[in-house]
Amino acid sequence: MINIQSSVTAPPQQTDRQHLVLLHDLFGNLSNWQQVSDEFSSGHTVQIPKLPLYEFSLTERRLDHLAHYLDRYIENNKLKKVVLVGNSIGGHIALLYTLKYPHKVSKLVLTGSSGLYENSFNRTFPRVKDFAYIREKVSYTFYQKDVVTETLVNEVYDTVQDTGNVLSIITLARAAQKQNLSNCLGRIKVPVLLIWGLQDNITPPEVALKFKELLPDARLRFIDKCGHVPMMEQPALFNQYLKEFLEE
Repeated sequence: MINIQSSVTAPPQQTDRQHLVLLHDLFGNLSNWQQVSDEFSSGHTVQIPKLPLYEFSLTERRLDHLAHYLDRYIENNKLKKVVLVGNSIGGHIALLYTLKYPHKVSKLVLTGSSGLYENSFNRTFPRVKDFAYIREKVSYTFYQKDVVTETLVNEVYDTVQDTGNVLSIITLARAAQKQNLSNCLGRIKVPVLLIWGLQDNITPPEVALKFKELLPDARLRFIDKCGHVPMMEQPALFNQYLKEFLEE
């Protein structure tokens, strides 16, 4: 059985609404997408699946397995020609899905996506019991430090107290770093929007420029004073760029 957690907003009689599927990162909470969901739920179907990052055995914990999970989720929800919006490893999964099921995707939005290069801090956790250390590592992800709330840090801290979760995070992070998609991106023909923070330390701006170079139909929007999670740090600009892209 597939565990589905989502926000579904489209009444069944409306068939012209675009289906947005928002994909979180390794530590992503569904609430990371709250301001995007609030903005677009009145005119679109908005789905936010909870990806099962910690639920498979280590031998199964591969990015292609998560792309397969996403396909089951989309099929179970009877979504057609989805717009995938992915942050960090969520973007990586969106890329793999689009490569495998190009006929099921109408547009693709990547923000701080892995798939080419990332400077992730998730490779090791030498001091998981040190709350100040975890706060420092979470803070490194963001330029806008006011986003680093006690609630957010507590969520990450609680996650890494479980040894199984830590092994899952390290395995997935290493898989994302190892799997370079540069030779595959030319096969993605759907329109792609890249929304990138100029102060992104995890996937720096040159990663966005490389994505734009390799993707056949891509446009790039940089956001200043913004790190790795633009939809949380600069939600107004993120939503503006996404709205323009959806309306093209």
